[in-house]
Amino acid sequence: MRGIGDVLAVGGYRLGWGAVRRLPERTAYTVFDQLADLTVARGGKGVQRLRANYAKVRPELGEPELDALVKAGMRSYMRYYCEAFRLPDRTQAELEASVRVVGDAPVRAEIAAGRPVVCFLGHLGNWDLAGAWGTRAIAPVVTVAERLKPEEVYAEFLAFRESLGMTILPLTGGGDVFAQLRGHLAQPVLMPLLADRDLTARGVEVDLCGHRTSMAAGPAALSLASGAALFPVSIHYEPVGQPSWRHRVVITFHERVTVPSSGTTRAKAVSMTQQCADALGGAIREHTQDWHMLQRVFLEDLPGATPVEAPTTAPGGVPRSGQGDEVRR
Repeated sequence: MRGIGDVLAVGGYRLGWGAVRRLPERTAYTVFDQLADLTVARGGKGVQRLRANYAKVRPELGEPELDALVKAGMRSYMRYYCEAFRLPDRTQAELEASVRVVGDAPVRAEIAAGRPVVCFLGHLGNWDLAGAWGTRAIAPVVTVAERLKPEEVYAEFLAFRESLGMTILPLTGGGDVFAQLRGHLAQPVLMPLLADRDLTARGVEVDLCGHRTSMAAGPAALSLASGAALFPVSIHYEPVGQPSWRHRVVITFHERVTVPSSGTTRAKAVSMTQQCADALGGAIREHTQDWHMLQRVFLEDLPGATPVEAPTTAPGGVPRSGQGDEVRR
């Protein structure tokens, strides 16, 4: 039998998709701002972790500034959910008006030439809205989703994302996801992958905002295996005038990742992932409130971890020692 928590979770998501979509736009965003403020006031584990992560990437902030940033960050996080619940009802014109894109010309050129593109994303802004826009404006979107619990919630999110035109593969429980993704890269598709937090315990260590972390090796490994171009992508919110509660997302395609000319496959993947981490790190520092990271992400914060110095690197960010040839996915 399912626990009461599972029942409430499923009911809550279904209520969100039903009721929030029927609310007037201003009312919906106001309600979610209030939910965010209440969540911050309660100061649960998620809020505490968000604050700790923000403190690491913005060490120059004093306590009052950090308090304000955490409040803004939770409001941004709740805005993501409000938009997600309302996203299926958006018209094409509304979707286009809710997005501003930067640096997409090289990506469009790859797609126009019949080549696929892999994108390295962080938990920034609204990646669902960005995916819905991308599949209509650039190319069919193929991506991976973490399998949520309870299963009914995962099924709801899967159906939601597929209704937006995206092809979604489960991270676990659906066979060899790497092989499936590589198969899709035989076509000119857009493959955005959330990779700033390693969910497999087989990622690669890189530096993010001056701290060691483990990021998913998948985007770099897929790029190396298929020859597809790899682009770091960051997403943040910006206000769009009055009324002040209205925002749009800004999707920034950063410079294409350079593939090292020498070194093992593993070393190349580490270098490419570090390039992505550098691009995302700059975006996280500039738009910290839109980094929705309520989990442990830095290695020094993991249970039993001890702080370590970043390894000495060769030009291009390739570690000088300790890297095998295998890229574990």
